[in-house]
Amino acid sequence: MTGRLHPDRHADLLVIGGGIHGCSAALHAAIRGMSVIVLEKDSVGRHASGVNAGGVRRLGRNYAEVPISDYSMQIWYRIADFLDDDCGFQIAPQIKVAESDKELETLARRAADLNAMGFTHEVILSRDELRAHLPAVSDHAVGGLGSLTDGFAQPYKTTFAFQRKAQSHGVRFHEGCGATEVRRKGDWIVDTAEGTFRAPHLLNAAGAWAGALAERLGERAPVEGIAPMMLVTNRLPHFCDAVVGATRRPLSFKQMPNGTVVIGGGRRGRADANANLSEILFRELRLTAETACDLFPIMRGANIIRSWSGVEARMPDDIPVIGPSARHEGLFHAFGFSAHGFQMGPGVGDIMAGLIATGGTNAPIAPFSIQRFAA
Repeated sequence: MTGRLHPDRHADLLVIGGGIHGCSAALHAAIRGMSVIVLEKDSVGRHASGVNAGGVRRLGRNYAEVPISDYSMQIWYRIADFLDDDCGFQIAPQIKVAESDKELETLARRAADLNAMGFTHEVILSRDELRAHLPAVSDHAVGGLGSLTDGFAQPYKTTFAFQRKAQSHGVRFHEGCGATEVRRKGDWIVDTAEGTFRAPHLLNAAGAWAGALAERLGERAPVEGIAPMMLVTNRLPHFCDAVVGATRRPLSFKQMPNGTVVIGGGRRGRADANANLSEILFRELRLTAETACDLFPIMRGANIIRSWSGVEARMPDDIPVIGPSARHEGLFHAFGFSAHGFQMGPGVGDIMAGLIATGGTNAPIAPFSIQRFAA
């Protein structure tokens, strides 16, 4: 497509939301020859994309997400060449620990299901195999489920790398530029404090604020704002090379190259999307720390040196909205990643750009239609 520009106000595609999904879609659309403007009410990576755990994982995903997650992983493996920045990406095993035989049986059924779907990246680990990967794990752990060629990256660094690469392809970013009104009159028209922007295509990638935008346009999207919490400890002697979760307890655990340990995984603070704020709840954060200590006794001597949270979008079924509007031509959605969207950012951005540019996609996005909430 050829760009139709009118000084900083007119493009082929407007993207509302400067998280990893918005930045990725903008970059991939620009690579396809589209002119793109990104409107971000705060700053790029301000909330979910900048404050998550950085897990680059296929492990444990909803079955509907697995094909897209696997596709996105192939982009992660070449991320340094693609973005001219390594994004802090490291290949590392992602392991879900089983603390009982019953949990291990549950994990084995999942691995069998994925094999039947044609995916072999998740494998059962025996007690000995688990300890080969996690020598410091607690004695009570009986085994686990591993995706051994997943990894982790640095969220802010990654999101900014997508922004910089998009800018190098001509994408224009307007930060501190929230959408005050959105309407369609031939083109999509978005009013902001900086003025009015126009484009024939509009991508709603506004995270926890995307549901309100969709509903203003007549599409039900029951987005809940949540506040996943993270903490980081002081530096410890090296003891873990994997990213670790638990089967029945929320946990995301990894030791960074500098020896600090980053812990999160599902305990939530208090989110107020209207006020653009999140609040840490220390009683919940304490439970996260206790789970880490239960699985890794070495953690009992660690000190917490920092904690943080951000506002994330959660859908009732814990899977995102990805795809075209069910009501409006030229409107597309990519939001509601429910605290596990970071890894999918490269792949979803490519899929959305292809869908917007050509009107179709071979990607299996039907389960993510916004239409599922229409009733």
